[in-house]
Amino acid sequence: MNEKTKWIHCPVCGSKTRDRIREDTVLKNYPLYCPKCKQETLIDVKNMQITLITEPDAQTQSR
Repeated sequence: MNEKTKWIHCPVCGSKTRDRIREDTVLKNYPLYCPKCKQETLIDVKNMQITLITEPDAQTQSR
C-alpha cells in the first residue's frame, strides 16, 4: 500500500500539524488545530487540495 500522503500545514503560522491526508481523503468543515500557534481553523480537503473556510464575524443584534 504505497499511497501518496502529506502533512497538513497550519494556514496561520505554516508549521506542520499532527494530521496527514491521503489521496482519497475527503474532509468537510474539519477543525484543524495547530499545537504551535494554538489556533483552530476550519478546512475542507478534497483531492489533496486544502481550502480554508472563513466564517463571517458575528454581528451584534440591533434593537
